[in-house]
Amino acid sequence: QVQLAESGGGLVQAGGSLTLSCAASERTVSTYAMGWFRQVPGKEREFVAGVSRTGNITSYIDSVKGRFTIAKDNAKNTVILQISSLTPEDTAVYYCAADRVTVVTRKPDFWGRGTQVTVSS
Repeated sequence: QVQLAESGGGLVQAGGSLTLSCAASERTVSTYAMGWFRQVPGKEREFVAGVSRTGNITSYIDSVKGRFTIAKDNAKNTVILQISSLTPEDTAVYYCAADRVTVVTRKPDFWGRGTQVTVSS
């Protein structure tokens, strides 16, 4: 069973930066496609960023391109999401996800519990 645990969320001012981290159970990061999603109350969970199983292909939604960077650290079995130039619209619970195939075009098999990111204006 794949286990994922997010950390790094918090309260930050608009324009600031955060780094979210997802710690995974053994060998998950190196063998699964990984991604980050976010959800605000009353809305569906949305895909934000993903990285392929091999780690050489990344995908982002348009609203975060140039501000968010996803990367795998296979040695540490973690996936990070570096976030910069935050806006209040980025406020959400951020979830880490893993899938055997892809996190971009299908609902991932495994999810973390989420970490809250709140951006103040």
